[in-house]
Amino acid sequence: MEHDGQLQLYTAVANQLKEAHSRVRALQVPEGVRMALTRKLLVITAAAKHDLAAAARRLERFNADLDAGRIPGDDH
Repeated sequence: MEHDGQLQLYTAVANQLKEAHSRVRALQVPEGVRMALTRKLLVITAAAKHDLAAAARRLERFNADLDAGRIPGDDH
């Protein structure tokens, strides 16, 4: 049963990462900011290989920051 829960979390994180990458690509920000955000997502992706639950929490914070307009280095 635990395996099913882990698989569901993996699927959810994978879908959320895909969505986050799409959101970052669509942002109207300087290329350097976009690259920094993409690097953050790549770090979260790598972390998911070792600690899926922690990566899910980091991705949640990343998305919350985007939702709130907190984009590091964006001087708009």
